[in-house]
Amino acid sequence: MNASEALDIVRALASGVDPVTGDAFPEESAYQRPQVVRALYEAVAALERSARFNRRKEGLPGKASQPWTEEEDRRLLAAFDAGRALAEVAAEHERTPGAIRARLLKYGRLAA
Repeated sequence: MNASEALDIVRALASGVDPVTGDAFPEESAYQRPQVVRALYEAVAALERSARFNRRKEGLPGKASQPWTEEEDRRLLAAFDAGRALAEVAAEHERTPGAIRARLLKYGRLAA
């Protein structure tokens, strides 16, 4: 089962519907209790946030969100000082251009 299928099932349960048959649960079902319904909608929201995060993360370079090493900082500053383009440096470091700019700001190589 993938995350999308799990999300569809939890959405159905939160709506009071059997995800297999499509039938509404009876009034006395645990799936019709307000606290359970609220919990299921919270689970739906969490799964949706996770799915959005994963989609966003898939488009990011390999080292995005990872800490910088001293060696990587040295290579970054040397490349910038040598006049290399930010996009080229970002690709080489597997970072976003925004991360490269932020690091250069930190070291005073770019003005805010």
